[in-house]
Amino acid sequence: MSKKKGDKKAKGGKKKDLAGLGAADLAAAVTQTARSMRTALSRSLAESGLYAGQDGVILTLAGEDGLTPGQLAQRLGVKAPTMTRTIGRMEAQGFLERRADGMDGRLTKVHLTPAGRENVEQIGRSVADCGSLATRGLSDKEVRTLLKLLRAVDQNLQPALGDD
Repeated sequence: MSKKKGDKKAKGGKKKDLAGLGAADLAAAVTQTARSMRTALSRSLAESGLYAGQDGVILTLAGEDGLTPGQLAQRLGVKAPTMTRTIGRMEAQGFLERRADGMDGRLTKVHLTPAGRENVEQIGRSVADCGSLATRGLSDKEVRTLLKLLRAVDQNLQPALGDD
């Protein structure tokens, strides 16, 4: 009896599929996985009017409201011009507002609006649902190991990123 596409593989099939893979395959695998996660999360958030990356801005400000655009960019790992465009778009959508800093009028701080705050719970649910979907079939121990390995890879890459 031959196996049909989509049938579960015989025991040991996973190891055979991974034979010959090495560190050179890591970038493509991580990039594709990140793209798939981002797409799944974006689709989940679309009904709330949020676009890719905006969830991170809202969650960051929910944790600490009143950050400068530069602080937001740094915390989210994006360049300042990208953050400025994102803030402008989110401000037009009614999720954020910019205000002059009370102590230093030269600074502009970004704050969540009530509409932005309303999305925090939805974002949390979407992130949790996406994580559950991504880790379906993995044990708790495998998920912890995966997270530990991804954090180690990220730490290894940090020196190459410089101080942008």
